[in-house]
Amino acid sequence: MTAVALFAFGFANAQESTGEGFSKGNVFVSGSVGFGTESTGDEKMNEFNFSPKGAYFVTDNIAVGLALGLSSTKTEDASPVEETNTKFSAGVFGRYYFTPASKFSIFGQLGVNMNSYKDETKNTASGVTVSTEGNGFDVMLSPGVSYFLSNHFAIEASFGALGYETTKPDADGAESTDKFGLELNLSSINFGLVYKF
Repeated sequence: MTAVALFAFGFANAQESTGEGFSKGNVFVSGSVGFGTESTGDEKMNEFNFSPKGAYFVTDNIAVGLALGLSSTKTEDASPVEETNTKFSAGVFGRYYFTPASKFSIFGQLGVNMNSYKDETKNTASGVTVSTEGNGFDVMLSPGVSYFLSNHFAIEASFGALGYETTKPDADGAESTDKFGLELNLSSINFGLVYKF
């Protein structure tokens, strides 16, 4: 609902404005930070994620850049077992902005990321920890919107993703897990703050 409201407001107010919007030669940095806690009965889950990125406009409509990502999830319950999942990613992306010189613009983003992960299961009673590490990559295509609040600051939102992902544990004889699909739900909506130099 929030994304729909943002879209409608931006579309109604989109206009050409000196200094606002993007053009060839512009550089921007953006990012999002998220954290949260969820409890169900004796189970408690803590989440954290940080996703910075930066890009350069090679034409008025096209920007290319680098992206990093870090996410961590820790789950605890009444048992003496704690689970921690950590993922790090680094990749490149390209964006096409349909109306880059306007306050409001729709864009499409294609990104390729290399990923590494570590899953840990710790028994707090015995002190024994079992860990699994692995790596992989993904290719994701997602739509988004951008709205300038001033000459330098904008907010952006991306939602949904069509993509392919493969992961493989670092173990002899381990097989890779491949996923391909379209993700469209509230958890796939990401908001970020943009600064244009």
